[in-house]
Amino acid sequence: MLSKRIKAAKGDVPADLVLKNGKVINVFTLEAESLDVAVCDGMIVGLGNYDGINEVDCSGKYIAPGFIDGHIHLESSMMKPAEFAKTVLPHGTTTVITDPHEIANVCGCEGIDYMIQATKGLPLDVYFALPSCVPSTPLDESGACLDAEDLKTYYQNENVVGLAEMMNYIGVINGDPHVLRKIEDALKEDKVIDGHAPGLSGKDLCAYLTAGVQSDHECSNAKEGMERIRRGQWVMIREGTAAKNLEDLISLFEYPYNQRTMLVTDDKHPGDLLNFGHIDYIIRKAISLGANPFAAIKMATFNAATYFDLKHRGAIAPNYLADLVILSDLESVQIERVYKKGQLIAREGKALFFKENEVDLKLNDKVSHSFDMAALTPESFCLNQKKNRDIQKLRVISLQAGQIMTNELLEDYHFETDGIDVEKDIIKLAVIERHLHTGHIGLGYIHGYGLKSGAIASSVAHDAHNLIVAGTNEADMALAANTVREMQGGWVIVCNEEVIDKLPLPIAGLVSDLDADTLEKKIAAMKIAAKKQGVSDLIDPFMTLAFVSLPVIPVLKLTTHGLVDVEKQCVVEAGF
Repeated sequence: MLSKRIKAAKGDVPADLVLKNGKVINVFTLEAESLDVAVCDGMIVGLGNYDGINEVDCSGKYIAPGFIDGHIHLESSMMKPAEFAKTVLPHGTTTVITDPHEIANVCGCEGIDYMIQATKGLPLDVYFALPSCVPSTPLDESGACLDAEDLKTYYQNENVVGLAEMMNYIGVINGDPHVLRKIEDALKEDKVIDGHAPGLSGKDLCAYLTAGVQSDHECSNAKEGMERIRRGQWVMIREGTAAKNLEDLISLFEYPYNQRTMLVTDDKHPGDLLNFGHIDYIIRKAISLGANPFAAIKMATFNAATYFDLKHRGAIAPNYLADLVILSDLESVQIERVYKKGQLIAREGKALFFKENEVDLKLNDKVSHSFDMAALTPESFCLNQKKNRDIQKLRVISLQAGQIMTNELLEDYHFETDGIDVEKDIIKLAVIERHLHTGHIGLGYIHGYGLKSGAIASSVAHDAHNLIVAGTNEADMALAANTVREMQGGWVIVCNEEVIDKLPLPIAGLVSDLDADTLEKKIAAMKIAAKKQGVSDLIDPFMTLAFVSLPVIPVLKLTTHGLVDVEKQCVVEAGF
């Protein structure tokens, strides 16, 4: 095989495929060269003037390396891996690095095994960074607890490239031995370690980096990003469905910062993927904000490949994989064709051929039965009746439009409505443990959601993915929660003790078995129904709820243990 490639590179024999007369984007020199690209056995063998068995005229078009998403949770797309691949391949994405911590929080190692099996053999290359924090903190209550020993064996899998976002940065910088053991195991295997430490700076940042954490996707401003790059860390510039940091980090597209940056989505819903795109959308938006197109493409390809040590990909050069994207226009990043190892796999927005891998029946059964909890009653959502007459004030989670960070409000408590005050946009919030039948229910209040009547429930609640419910009355909250329980996961909207709409998510309570188009139409209909119940136009009804229970994003969140002061990492009383 090597001899054949060398002969094709010399021009002694025709290449399998030659893309003729294109403008080849060189990520090493940040320029476009007018060259043919010769491909043999799925590898690029030559650039210049070549003849091929199959020749494709690319006159007037640009040829880029296949795009790489350096950090995504595939489960957050709400699509099965094969459907996700079908959706992103036409957008030029040929490789992703996924952290399966969503499904691992529900199903433990069996969730990781499911994702590895479900992604095997796809035309999209899927690499794994192992979930480092299951649960995210001791204040979360997930379906599993993964320690260093649970993760260790996975490093022998050739598709495992590292340890995923180390959210427990407090444990790292304070030398928690259980946390450090996970890091040490990854370092021994020469794997990368991704970070998650919003706002960390100065000596604490130095301690975090000293432990071996090499990247972070939580930078929200350029100053923070520049400090990290100056200290040797890689910055993942995130533009997803929930968190959008691109505009605030656009200066990092400039030299020298663009040498240590890559593009990621983290969480991306099907509507965004279908309507706007994937990594191609980030490149397009960056260019519209003034970024150098060649630098943006390098950040989306070669930089990510370099960071994750993915040899032979991320560039158009001899001995690199023939993962290639044909662009009809550079400024608008209009994608005509996508090649994977020299095979045409997408054209004009459509994936051309596909095969979904079979998953072990026991794993399928495990991820399809992820609820173990009792039915709920309206009384399940009431504050302790013996204490609530003495309550005078409430701690209320206050939402920030377009952000996953929250504020804390102090409001007067009204005994007659158990704290609910729709006129002041204060409604009740509950997080119910749904994995291990503990019966734990955290109760609190939320401001800024906008709901005027009824209740909304979801089994997508980062990162433990317990059952979360927001409502204006306890009866509707109980019906919404019980409906999700009966479906083994999903979204539900209830009003006047009637189910208005629902979306089953049968795979771990996170993922649908619908195709992307059908799923997106259903999601859009659910959002419209939620808006009719009063949810603010500035709020995503379900994505917002998903992050209200994440106790690693400041400042006030709700878990099954109760309200969490994120900065102090302690449970506080909802009413006092």
